[in-house]
Parts: sequence; C-alpha cells; structure tokens
Amino acid sequence: MNLQHKERELKTKEAEIRKREEEVKKKEEALARAGVFLDIKNWPPFFPIIHHDIANEIPDYLHRVQYVAFATLLGMILCLVWNAISVSAASLKGRGIVIWFLAVIYLIVGVPGAYFLWYRPLYRACRKDSAFRFGWFFIFYMVHICFCIFAAVAPPIFRQGFSLPGILSALDAMSQSAILGILYFIGFGLFSAEALLMYRFFRGTGKAAEAKSQAARGRAMAAAS
Repeated sequence: MNLQHKERELKTKEAEIRKREEEVKKKEEALARAGVFLDIKNWPPFFPIIHHDIANEIPDYLHRVQYVAFATLLGMILCLVWNAISVSAASLKGRGIVIWFLAVIYLIVGVPGAYFLWYRPLYRACRKDSAFRFGWFFIFYMVHICFCIFAAVAPPIFRQGFSLPGILSALDAMSQSAILGILYFIGFGLFSAEALLMYRFFRGTGKAAEAKSQAARGRAMAAAS
C-alpha cells in the first residue's frame, strides 16, 4: 500500500511539474509574440554564461546571417586564445613578460568586447527583425575587422610587434626558433582568415540591411499613397 501511495504521489508531482512547464512555455511564447524576450542563460550547455537560441528566436530568413556572425565570434575567440598561447611561448623564449600581459589583455577584453559590442546587438536586431538596430553592430564590427588586419600584420610598433602573431612577428620568430615561428605563422593564418571572413560577412550584412531599409521605405510610401 505504501509503495502504491508513493507511486501515486510521484505521478501527481510529475503531472504538476509538466503543467507548470507548459504554463511557463506558454507565457514565454506570449511574451515573445509581444516583442518581450527573457534572456535566460543557456549557452554553452555545460556552463551557461549567455543567452543564445538562434533556432527558436531568430526569423528563418536571418538564420544564416546569425549563424555566420556566431562563427566569426567563435573565430575571434580562437584567434585570441591562440595568440595568448603563441605569445606565452615567445615570452618563455626570452621576449619578456610585457608581451604576455598584452596578450592576456587582448583576450580578457576582446572576447567580452566582441560579444557585448557587436554580437549581442546583432542578435537583438535580428531577433526583433529591426533594420534600425544594425548601426551599433556595423560600427564595432568594423573595429574588430581592423584589429584582425592589424594583428595579421603585427607592425613593430611596440615590443617588435611580438604581442600579436602577424606576418612580421612570425618572420622574426622563425629566425629565433622554428617552433615559435610555426606558432606565430599559424596565428597569422587564423587572424587573416578571420579578417577575410568578417569582411565578407560585413559586406553581405550591409547589403542585406540596406535592402531591408529600402523595402521598409517602399512599404511606407505605398501605404502613404
């Protein structure tokens, strides 16, 4: 009897939990339809630190735009992590501790900077399907493109440019150590690929936003006439 009673209690609790989940889901859907979104942290799954749900929150025709933007964000993280690894090796090879501190600063500032300054504004612009919210994204995305180009060159402005694995610092590193040179050349390749991908995406997004604005103006003029 006790087992049957406990089983009934468990089933009742499960039914209540499912009912609450359905109610919460309905409320979230109603808020989304009203243009209000709950930014619940859900990514990455093993340690959620940001809210990210392209499949359910971004309109289908903007999926590709958002996924490519997310790929460039991950690419930027990879570049900065590899930069920290390469510069750490150079620091151990006698290039000094200053370049290591600079690489760490690039990493801890660049990653959240990329997310908050251009990725999240783009995500919210696409989620609300608003052409007027793209301006902030365009400004800071261009800044990051310029940074990637600068990193891919690594001009010897400070500490012979060794705080970034560009082509110039890679050639210098190769003369000191083959392993260090390879690390820097890989970093040069990563930053070059990231800059190219970001630039192509930037141009494509700009054209899409312009077309969207023109279409919106066309609809407004047609409605006015």
